[in-house]
Amino acid sequence: MQQDFTLTAYDYPLPPENIAQHPADKREDSRLFVLHRQVDKREHRTFTDIVDLLQPGDLLVINDTKVFPARLLGQKDTGGKAEVFLLSYPLLLEDTEKSAVTAPAIPGSRDIRPSLTASATAVATALIKSSKRPRPGSTITINDDLSCTILEQLGEGRVSIALHYDRQKELTEILKDHGQIPLPPYIARTNGSTAEDSNRYQTVYADQPGAVAAPTAGLHFSETLLEKIREKGVSIARITLHVGYGTFAPVRTEAIRDHTIHQEYVHISKENAEEINRARQGGGKIWAVGTTTVRALEFAGNQEGQVQPTDGWCDLYIVPGYRFKVIDNLITNFHLPQSSLLFLVSALCGRERLLDCYQEAITRGYRFYSYGDAMAIMK
Repeated sequence: MQQDFTLTAYDYPLPPENIAQHPADKREDSRLFVLHRQVDKREHRTFTDIVDLLQPGDLLVINDTKVFPARLLGQKDTGGKAEVFLLSYPLLLEDTEKSAVTAPAIPGSRDIRPSLTASATAVATALIKSSKRPRPGSTITINDDLSCTILEQLGEGRVSIALHYDRQKELTEILKDHGQIPLPPYIARTNGSTAEDSNRYQTVYADQPGAVAAPTAGLHFSETLLEKIREKGVSIARITLHVGYGTFAPVRTEAIRDHTIHQEYVHISKENAEEINRARQGGGKIWAVGTTTVRALEFAGNQEGQVQPTDGWCDLYIVPGYRFKVIDNLITNFHLPQSSLLFLVSALCGRERLLDCYQEAITRGYRFYSYGDAMAIMK
C-alpha cells in the first residue's frame, strides 16, 4: 500500500503509436475495456455496448462543460509574435464607455483603456508564449476586434490580462472567429487545431463554456447512443465542472500526497442533485462519465453520499485510500503516466490492477488519451 503513494509507482511505458492523434470515425466506434473490479473480470467490447452494461434505474451523470477557443495568436506592441492561452473564461466588466476600467495600480504601468471608444473589457488569467515575457501594461493585439493588456504577473508563468473588444459584438463570437480550440500537447498539429478538432474535441451535450480541455470520456457519446440509453430506462443528469489547464500540470513531488491539486469551478443544480439522490435511494447505480464528474460528485457529496447543490471551486484530490461516497461505476479514458487522473482511477480499482489493465490494453492495440478508447470500471 505504501508504494501507492509514490510517484514512480504510477509510471508505465507507452509506445507512441498507441497515442491517438485523431478521433474514431464515429464517436461510439471507440473500443471499450470493461473491468469488473470486484472479481477482476475483463472484457473487450465496443463503446456501443455501454447500453448493455447500463441497467434500468441506473443514472448516467455527464459533464456539460464546453471547451472555448482559448488559444489566441497576436502581436506585441514591440512587433514580436505572442500566443495568449486563456486559462479561464473571461469575466465581463462594465462597458468602458460607461465606466473607466483600468488595471490595478501597478508601478510603471499605463492606462489600460483601449483606444476604441465603443469597447468592452473582460478579465482573465492566461499564459503568454513569446520570445520575451511582456511587462505589465504592455499590449498584445489579436486583430481589429480584440486586444489584451497585461495587468499583473501571477507566478508560474501565469498573468492576469484585460481583454478589450468591440462591444457591438459578443465576446463568445469573437473568440470563436479568432481563437483556436486548445489541444493537449500530445496531439500533434502543424498549424493548430482543425475543423475536425472544433467538432470532435467537444461533447455533443456541451453547452456551458468555460473549459480549456474536454471531459474526454464524454467524447464517445453520440445523440443516437444517448437516446438508446434513455429508451432502456436509464436517466441522465448533468453537472458542470470546467476542466482547467491544471489537468495537464505534472506532479512534481515523489510523495503524491504532497502534491497540491488544481481548483476547478463546479456547478450542480438543485434539480440534478435531487435526481442523483433519488437514483441512489432507489437502488440504481451511479455512473460517472469521466474523472471530472467523479471529482464534482464526490466534492458535492456529504458523508452519507447525499449530493448537495453546489456552486464553487472544487479542490478535491483523490488518491488511493479514498472512500467513494457517491459513484458506483466510472466511464473514463486511458490516462497519462504519473498524473493525478491516474491516481483517482487507481483509488477506485487499485493501482497494480489498473496498470496491468493498461499493459493489456497496450498489447491489444488500444488507443490512449483524449482521442483514444475508453474503460468502464464497474462494481
